Amino acid sequence: MSKFDEATRKAQAEAIAEAAEKRRQKREAGQIENTPARGPHGRMPGAKARDFKGSVIKLISYLGKYKLPIVVVMIMAVGSTVFSVVGPKVLGEATTTLANGLAAKIAGTGGIDFAAIGTILLIVLALYLVSSFLALAQGWIMAGVIQKLSHQLRCEIEHKINRLPMGYFESHATGDVLSRITNDVDTLGISLSQSVTTLITSVVSIVGIVALMLTISPIITLVALLVIPVSGAVIMLVVRHSQKYFFAQQELLGRVNGQVEEVFSNQNIVKAFNREDSALNDFRRDNDTLYTAGWKSQFFSGLMMPLINTVANVGYVAVAIVGAALAIQGAITIGDIQATIQYVKNLTQPMSQLSMVANQLQSMAAAAERVFEFLEEPEMEDDAPDAKPFPARVQDIEFDHVRFGYDPEKPVIKDFSARIEAGHTVALVGPTGAGKTTMVKLLERFYDVDGGAIRINGTDIRDYTRHDLRGSMSMVLQDAWLYSASIRENIRYGKMTATDEQVVEAAKAAFADQFIRTLPDGYDTRINEDATNISQGQKQLLTIARAVLANHDILILDEATSSVDTRTEALIQQAMDELMRDRTSFVIAHRLSTIRNADLILVMDEGDIVEQGTHDELLAAGGFYAELYNAQFELA
Repeated sequence: MSKFDEATRKAQAEAIAEAAEKRRQKREAGQIENTPARGPHGRMPGAKARDFKGSVIKLISYLGKYKLPIVVVMIMAVGSTVFSVVGPKVLGEATTTLANGLAAKIAGTGGIDFAAIGTILLIVLALYLVSSFLALAQGWIMAGVIQKLSHQLRCEIEHKINRLPMGYFESHATGDVLSRITNDVDTLGISLSQSVTTLITSVVSIVGIVALMLTISPIITLVALLVIPVSGAVIMLVVRHSQKYFFAQQELLGRVNGQVEEVFSNQNIVKAFNREDSALNDFRRDNDTLYTAGWKSQFFSGLMMPLINTVANVGYVAVAIVGAALAIQGAITIGDIQATIQYVKNLTQPMSQLSMVANQLQSMAAAAERVFEFLEEPEMEDDAPDAKPFPARVQDIEFDHVRFGYDPEKPVIKDFSARIEAGHTVALVGPTGAGKTTMVKLLERFYDVDGGAIRINGTDIRDYTRHDLRGSMSMVLQDAWLYSASIRENIRYGKMTATDEQVVEAAKAAFADQFIRTLPDGYDTRINEDATNISQGQKQLLTIARAVLANHDILILDEATSSVDTRTEALIQQAMDELMRDRTSFVIAHRLSTIRNADLILVMDEGDIVEQGTHDELLAAGGFYAELYNAQFELA
């Protein structure tokens, strides 16, 4: 790399770091919204809770049922810390006994009392063993509490998912919902497990160490405590210079990750347009800039501990000098000096842990806030307590002046009225955005109407349970959905009690049997996670077979043949004609040639029915439908 490139790269890193620092300062000043780049699973690096206090209060209420084990954990944490803190003080007595014995032996007035030293060492061993046992026990109990809490939250989230309206999933990214179930619950559990016990032990350690040091010598304690503000000043100095590089590193990391994800998931497009070199150059540019910001942030981060250790070592020297002077004067013993030096060393650890706990508490509160925010989302209205039993056979379906809007202020369906007799096939046609799919969603009660009513056999569908209503419908969507399982299980999803023979018959009816048998494992071929090991048309054939197997009274086909070739479409149309016989069917189609045989065609535009009739009647009328139909042949 040339000196010019190196200088450019450094300048880019400095510019991004400065920009990140300015954004951070504005966020802290409340001038802009705190929206840092998202990290893996939708989490945001260093994310902070918007309502820290409220999230913690809700979390404490959830922990209420575990009060007894948490109290036990706190007592054990205090006990473990107390025993650990007392250890150096008792050990100092062994040193004092040894020093006095040596002095007496040199003076010829006595010797070393090894029995007393042995007793003291056994006491120290017992103190540390008890401390370790209590630490192990409280860790065991706390781990159980956290896992139970995580289990409870996941169960509540799972239950919540089934209670949320369809609008929530259409307005929130799938990855964000998954992140709340997995990453946020894990972050909450891990941070809570570490922060609670660490906070207790750190505070007790600092208080205990300072208290015991004061019993030894207030003067030495004062000298030792001078280490704290000096260490704090060093930390603030380093953080002030390094934080902007950490922000820049996270921003650049997000950019690099985004490039990798985009290029890897769209390799066919990149190769088709010969953009490999361009993509590689973009990656190298940002990766080099990330390298510059990364090594600077890591350098400052790595510089912190050596500087703190240097300050601590200066503190050790100061304590040793002052202690030696006091020992010469007979104010303290040699063992007290040893204990004080140990305490000075031990004092820096809980202080570092407290700074770590502060970050963990922020992370915990942010995760808790996202989880509780999800659990507090508005749910679907409950089914009517006096819900009527669903009829054995559907006789007619009536749309009575239906009005609906995803935003009530912006209606999509303005005044839709139609009556469909049992066994008839109804086609919904019209331009994109006319409200065709919305009508189907209202029929399935994915949404409830804002005005008017939808009735089956004269009864408002809101008077039936959603379970019974949807149990009478089979649905084939334009976006074929398959899950990671065998082809057999994907077809059986339409009727879980179906036999293998019934699955095969459904596949034959949907003209899927032939291609299934050409696969390596036939019906046992496993669909991968993204269903990319079969074609889009084959996926649609499987979803049609699933609907055939379900064999419900009402059939909904939303562009069911949009991804198959013309020959297969003709075969499927034959199967659909047979499947729709004696069933009330709703067909949404943009290729109007596929709905010529429909008993009734409803032509929709801007949420209203502008025309209705049979195919021949509408063509003869020469209206909106005729324009749509003829336009397809003109474009072809």
